[in-house]
This record gives sequence, structure tokens and C-alpha cells, in this order.
Amino acid sequence: MDYVAYAVPFFLLLIVIEIAWGLLRKNNTYRVNDSLNSLSLGMLSTLTKLIFLNVGMLIFTNIENNYALIAVDMTSLAHWVIGFLAYDFCYYWFHRISHERTLFWGSHVVHHQSEDFNLSTALRQTSTGVFTTWVFYLPLFFLGMPIEMYVSIASIHLIYQFWIHTQFVPKLGPLEWFLITPSNHRVHHAQNTYYVDRNYGGLLCIWDRLFGTFREENEDEAIIYGITTPLNTWNPIWANLHIFTGMLRDAFFTKKISDKFRILYARTGWRPDDVKARFPDTKSDQKNFRKYDPPLSVSNKVAITMQYFVATLCYFWLVTSAPQLSGPVVLIGFTLALFTLVSIGLVADQSQKLVRWEYCRLIATAAVLLLAYSLNLAEREILIGGATYALVSGGLSWVAIWINRSSTTNSLVDSASTTG
Repeated sequence: MDYVAYAVPFFLLLIVIEIAWGLLRKNNTYRVNDSLNSLSLGMLSTLTKLIFLNVGMLIFTNIENNYALIAVDMTSLAHWVIGFLAYDFCYYWFHRISHERTLFWGSHVVHHQSEDFNLSTALRQTSTGVFTTWVFYLPLFFLGMPIEMYVSIASIHLIYQFWIHTQFVPKLGPLEWFLITPSNHRVHHAQNTYYVDRNYGGLLCIWDRLFGTFREENEDEAIIYGITTPLNTWNPIWANLHIFTGMLRDAFFTKKISDKFRILYARTGWRPDDVKARFPDTKSDQKNFRKYDPPLSVSNKVAITMQYFVATLCYFWLVTSAPQLSGPVVLIGFTLALFTLVSIGLVADQSQKLVRWEYCRLIATAAVLLLAYSLNLAEREILIGGATYALVSGGLSWVAIWINRSSTTNSLVDSASTTG
């Protein structure tokens, strides 16, 4: 049984409590742009699974039915305990390799891009992991773990990892020796050279201690969150694809044939010398670190927050109705939600591309809805709902554009007055 859906309301409640606690302590760990980006990426991750399904589950079912070596008893407590340990062991290696090999880092990097660290960071998930993550859990099904047990363990494992994404829980004494805690998970999200690529465990830190990847949080080494090559955008599409596009670019431009193939399995950070010189990485300055934080007016923050809530309505409708909806309707809903999430990112970036994007969004949305209507791919009520959603979402973006233009005009007037 998948317990994550039941936990979501508690996740949101705990985020509100953490924000209130931070404000009360005068140590707020949230920013509107970063938090909305994390929530948007989590939403996009879930919606992507509706489109691509879960490739791994099809393979898991085939192995369970035809190649399982042991008959696991789901009524046995001992088998459940062994199942948790086996899952956590596989998770450790999935997590470690996702940091140590560029191909897998391309999917996992999304979770580490935030330069803040709070409970919303836990919801910041990849949309490309459906193509790679399942590989690491194949041994469980060859050993006979039933799908029902796997789903239950995986969801409990994921729920556990939510609470460790906070700066407000200190070290927990003896628990630090065997459990993944907020303290040693803070280390995992650090980009500091002292901390980077440590503490891969999901539930237990015994695997890190056994395989030499454990690092304790040090009070003398302040943690800098994020990735060493900053993303510097709130665009959710680029957040998911920037590593892969970089790999394709390097494979295309590097001259050595062997390097073109090595890019696929190289350790994270390795690049051919010729493309590294041509397209150098821009590393963060950890001694003078500044978070990516384009200034947003209060009005803009309200506008993108409302945009996110509008997208949430579409999201919940899709997730709850997906079993009864046709493939084209799910794809239309996914497209409209994706358009909104990109708009939120562009407003948060204060991007000059926002106006052009909104015109393109308007044209693309109209084309999609007209095509669906002419081909009878969706019911009339759904198309009207989609059009209404697009108008509301687009209207909020144009409000943000108007706010930005007004601010620019006022700034010019003030500048001219001062000069005069």
C-alpha cells in the first residue's frame, strides 16, 4: 500500500509549522521563490509519472511472477524487517551512484539544487528518475519481495525522509550512530568541499559507516546548501534537463571518440579537456557565497503564489481523476500545468522572456484545446474547464508583467527626478 498520499496533508501542515517557528525564532529558512520552485518540481515529478507510468513496476511484476528465488511471507514480521534492511541497502547504492556518476546525477541533481534547506526541500523531486531509479531495486524482486511489500516499504521510507529536511532539529545523541537524522542529512545537502558527497543513507547511516561515506556535522564548518555549479534559474524544465543537455553538448563537441562514450559512465564532474576549456563550468564562490535571489516585489510574490495554487487545482484534479480520464485528456492537463509552472519560474527569475513566453503559451494553449475539440478528444466540459484554467493562470502572469512594467516606469521617473 502506498502511504504517501495520506501523508501529504501532514507534510503541508508541518511546512506551515516550520515557517511559523522560523518566524517566531527570527530565523526564517524559507524564501517564496525557492519554496515555490521546490513545490513546483515535486508537482511536476508526480505529474510526469502519470504520463510515463512507472517503467520499473512493469519489470518488477515480470520478475516477481517468473524469476523470484524465494517465497517471501508478507505475514512474517521477520520478513518485513529483512525487507526494510534490504530496501535501505539498495537505496544507499542508488543514492551513492546517483552522486558519483553523471548519468544518474542528471536525475538526482534536482533534489540538491535548492540553496535553502527546509521541509519543502524534501518535496523537490526529479521528473526523470522514472527512467533510471528502478534499476537499483531489481535484486529485491529476484529475491522474492512482493510488489505490495515493496510499495509499502518504499512509501514509508520516503515519508521518513521528509522530517530530516530541517535546520531546527539538533543532533539526537545515540540515534546519530545508526539512524539518518536531520543533522547528518544536512551534511548530505551541503556543497562545502569538507562535506560534499557524504551520508547517502535513507533510513540507516550504518551503510555510510561501513563503506566510508559518513561525515558528522561540524559546528566549525557552516553548511552552504546547493550544488557547486549553481543553476541560477527557477525554470523547472531546465532544472530537470541541464545536466543531460550538458552531456549531449560535450558528447557532440569533444573530438575523441572514446570521450564521447566515456561521458555516459564517467564520474560526476569529469568532462573531456577540450570541451571543458570551450565551455567552462562556473563554480560557486564558497568563501563569498550568495544565494540566487532575484528581487521580487510583494505583489509579484502574491501573484506567483496564486499561480501555484491555481496549478494545484489542476494537479489534484488530474491525480484524483486520472484512472477515469483518457490519455489525451491527461496529456492536456499535464501540458496546462507545466505551462503554469514555467510561468511561475520566469516571474521568479524576473526574466525578460516572460512576455514572449506568455504569448507563446496563449497560442499553444488555444491550439491544444482547439485540436482536442476538433478531434473530439475530450468532453466539452473538460475543454471549457481547461480554457478557464488557462485564462486565470495567464491573467495572473500578465498581472506580474504589469507590476514589473509599473515598477520600471516608477524607477525611471524617480531617477529622472533625482537627476533633475
